[in-house]
Amino acid sequence: MKPHYQTLRIGVAVVVILGTISWLAYTGYASNKSYYVTIAELGGMGDKAYHSNLRVEGFVEPGSIEQVGTHVDFVLNEYESHSPKAPSGHLLKVTYKGTEPPPDTFKDDAMALAEGTYGRDGVFHATVLQAKCASKYAPQQPGAAPSTPAAPPTSKPNTASAPPYAPPASTQTAAN
Repeated sequence: MKPHYQTLRIGVAVVVILGTISWLAYTGYASNKSYYVTIAELGGMGDKAYHSNLRVEGFVEPGSIEQVGTHVDFVLNEYESHSPKAPSGHLLKVTYKGTEPPPDTFKDDAMALAEGTYGRDGVFHATVLQAKCASKYAPQQPGAAPSTPAAPPTSKPNTASAPPYAPPASTQTAAN
């Protein structure tokens, strides 16, 4: 009768341990999950916008950056400022309170990705901020002169001007 009791105890312990691990994995996954939404979609999310971890991407509105240390307030526009659609684009006020300063590429018209929560005050409270220089990666505008890339350096030495190989004089006289 004793072996059956120990088997039951081990089975219960395994179930409790696996249940605890599963619960921790699920709650960890749920708390780190973030939804990617556009600025326009954010307004139509309703109450779900206030209770979810979100990622929003847009272009930094020129002249809107106000930075004090690692704290930055700025406005995201869904369109780049020199786009004809920019005046009609949706705007989103963002406040970033991170432990690190914003990246060096964070400037006017840069494409920025903010991760955080949307407050009932209409401000997006970001804890993570990423940016890239939009103009650097933008496609060339129609009608602009094509740019010619610089010629890559050659890996072979230029042998056209090198003198032909001649063995040292001492080997010529020794062979004769």
